[in-house]
Amino acid sequence: MSDVVKPRGSRTRATRRKITDAATELFTSGGYGATTLEQIAARAGVAVQTVYFHFGNKSAVLKAAVDIAAVGDDQPVPMLNRPWLEEARAESDPRKVIALWMSYGRGVLTRVGPIMKVVRDAAAVDPVMAQQWTTNETETASAFRVLAGQLDALGALRVPVEEAVAILSALSGLEVYLSLAAAGWTPEEWERFIVDVLVHALLKADEHEPPA
Repeated sequence: MSDVVKPRGSRTRATRRKITDAATELFTSGGYGATTLEQIAARAGVAVQTVYFHFGNKSAVLKAAVDIAAVGDDQPVPMLNRPWLEEARAESDPRKVIALWMSYGRGVLTRVGPIMKVVRDAAAVDPVMAQQWTTNETETASAFRVLAGQLDALGALRVPVEEAVAILSALSGLEVYLSLAAAGWTPEEWERFIVDVLVHALLKADEHEPPA
């Protein structure tokens, strides 16, 4: 069978975005298992065949929704190629490096938290969702390896790089964010807390206090 050539351009992107926005609303309100492609199509105002054409299946729709939530738009630019990282890489104060990463991370977790909670809750019974959760954890660790590498290059780390990656993943990953959010913490409170914790967990003692 010959390959289907999918249309490109702004119209295609607009249609895909309508579908992923509709899916996000349905996933977060009703759960992944209870949401059907027919419901997604109806919410997006398109034919169900259009959803199949652009995504193929429900798990692909969810993955696209997670990707958009993570970076905040549907531009084909990976998170680690975004302008904020250049600002962080240009910073030489280790405390400020951590603060810049966690400031950006707050935005990511605020956007992606609700839909990743859907993934987490479904992962126990759905192998596709379990794989999505694992993929997210792997990608998060890869990003934190960049941060740990920069801190190490600045001579500021008090632990080996891989240990720093594990600490970053455990403390500033999605699970802690969701737990604190469920306890009533605001994203800003999470950010202040996590920066303080990471400074003391990762940096040498002489880097703990901000410069006078």
